[in-house]
Amino acid sequence: MSVFASLVERLADLLQPLFGVSAAAAAIVLFTAFVRLLVHPLSRAAARGQKARTALQPRIAELRRRHGRDPEKLRRAVLELHTREKVSPLSGCLPSLLQVPAFFLMYHLFSSEEIGGRANALLDHQLFAAPLGGRWADALGDGGVFGGAGVVYVGLFAVVAVVAWFGYRLSRRMMAAQSATAGVGGGEQVPGLGAVTKVMPFMSFFTLVSVAVMPLAAALYVVTSTTWGLVERAVLYR
Repeated sequence: MSVFASLVERLADLLQPLFGVSAAAAAIVLFTAFVRLLVHPLSRAAARGQKARTALQPRIAELRRRHGRDPEKLRRAVLELHTREKVSPLSGCLPSLLQVPAFFLMYHLFSSEEIGGRANALLDHQLFAAPLGGRWADALGDGGVFGGAGVVYVGLFAVVAVVAWFGYRLSRRMMAAQSATAGVGGGEQVPGLGAVTKVMPFMSFFTLVSVAVMPLAAALYVVTSTTWGLVERAVLYR
């Protein structure tokens, strides 16, 4: 992790002339964008896979009608269809899974008092008046909602709320399109699909909870990644 800390520090030093005291925060945003850029080819592949899976829904509905009374035979038939069409049901998970190590590195980096036996100098960096290693609860205890650090969180919550709202609307449209395609040709939908369709769009607002409880540096990573992901989904799934 000391190598990762050195990378963030050097990047912050390069950005210092442009961003001043918030150079480390800018480095986190830039690092997040770099991670998302690295996994973008997988995101494109996942989008193609999702479109292919959506196109297969009428055929899966037909298989469900034919083999609905034999779950094992239905499972084999669906698996054979996916294999024949070279569609992986799990391809959409890869971009998210590959970002997990980077997120946990960032979270641990700004949650540790020491790195390599030395004091963690990154904890001294700020986003305007808010320490990158601090949390919203710390800001509330040091000046309240409209104190120096509190105002930073108010702005961050506002950005997250806007992103979450657009994410909610995009998810609603995507889930509605998938449900409509799944219903082509009749037949029962997957059990519980209706409940999932109703709940999934609201997952966009979970980012608000993340910002409230995580160190500010990790929250910046989440917000940047979520914003990138929203724009990416809007373009790739249009």
